[in-house]
Amino acid sequence: MPMAKKLNISRINELKTNAYDNIESYDDPDTPKALEQFTSQIKKVLQADPKMLESVPEYLPVALYGRVKFPSDAKLKWAHWINTATQPDWDEFKVTIGFNNADLPLVLAVRAYSEDLLIESCAVLYLLENQGKATPAPKRSADDDFEDEDSDYADYSDDDDDEGEEEDGYYDHYDDEDR
Repeated sequence: MPMAKKLNISRINELKTNAYDNIESYDDPDTPKALEQFTSQIKKVLQADPKMLESVPEYLPVALYGRVKFPSDAKLKWAHWINTATQPDWDEFKVTIGFNNADLPLVLAVRAYSEDLLIESCAVLYLLENQGKATPAPKRSADDDFEDEDSDYADYSDDDDDEGEEEDGYYDHYDDEDR
């Protein structure tokens, strides 16, 4: 059995950040169809010329964002592959993911160009779906952040009290002037 390929996790995290930034930039309530329009254009371009992914590899996860299904039993496999930086072989990979039928021509074109890139992009999509943009922070710093949030919250509620008093004072003063 050949040695398992390694997933380049730092590259995948970078792709995830870049893909997320792209997705966010089109996520505008004023133009709700912007992301959809962008991804449908990107799909056509990438399907016609998958080599374009050499310069903008994050476009593949953007194009497939929200359109790939990870069956629940497959999520455990994906978590394991990512935790151990193991790239699944094609036969393992193809049973852990559901592509939208409309996207199959793109998926096949990308696979013909670079199976590794397709698998990487799906790892990015898995991460986006399961942890959003943030990568889990180490336990200790998460606790520190939590304490900071608490103190911010306390400060914030103190501010509220002060404002409340000022408002009361303001209204009292206003009432006095009326008299």
